[in-house]
Amino acid sequence: MLRPASSFRRLTLLAALPALAVLVPQRTDAQLMNTETTAEVRRLFVADLDSLQARFLALANAIPEEKYSWRPAPGVRSIGETFLHVASEYYVYAPMAYGLAASPVIPRQPGAMAQFEKASTRADVMQHLTDGFTYVRGQIAGADVNALSGTRKLFGGDRTIAETTLSMSADLHEHLGQLIAYARMNGIKPPWTK
Repeated sequence: MLRPASSFRRLTLLAALPALAVLVPQRTDAQLMNTETTAEVRRLFVADLDSLQARFLALANAIPEEKYSWRPAPGVRSIGETFLHVASEYYVYAPMAYGLAASPVIPRQPGAMAQFEKASTRADVMQHLTDGFTYVRGQIAGADVNALSGTRKLFGGDRTIAETTLSMSADLHEHLGQLIAYARMNGIKPPWTK
């Protein structure tokens, strides 16, 4: 289900937070990330994931199967591979952004992610977008908010959940924009546009 415009305004504000971060004195983020603010960041991220998933699925359904192998240039991910890259982020990087376990669907070994993204038929895409989303949403929504507060060692540094959430959200929105551009290059209008 697509979210109303008011949700998009909140998400736009959430996406603008990194720009505001330079105005906030350093290390106040750890003090600000108590259980209440962490719970709100998580709630907003789960709502953002819901909105993103609705669009990814709508776009995946709107693109004909024969276009899944289309790529804008040699060496660039195809449409199908890009959708599976999103699914791989659901399985691996989004849970890791919360300090949670990556799904065993993609083994933690060299080349496994690239191999996963190659199986890019529409059926593969729909299955993994759905299963990956279910996995990440369950992991994040079910995480103990007390364990998520303050800073943690994530992605090679001391980070708050707000920092990693903004990074993960921005990356997923970037891939949505990429897929919208690919669809339009193939004469396909995103279903939610008028």
